[in-house]
Amino acid sequence: MRKLAPLLALALGATGCVTVRTEPIEVKPIHITVDVNVRMQNALEDFFGDLDRRSATLRELPESDN
Repeated sequence: MRKLAPLLALALGATGCVTVRTEPIEVKPIHITVDVNVRMQNALEDFFGDLDRRSATLRELPESDN
């Protein structure tokens, strides 16, 4: 018992110095804006630009009387 008392006192003294502080976790929303319009506009211009260039070289077909 005499050997146990100093060890117990040391253990209680060491754990008495430990402090644990918990703080609330704050979750904030993340706002992300993605501008896809520019990419879509460029893609559409490329696609329809090719068609416009082709249509300038095509001739209109004569209308037939049916």
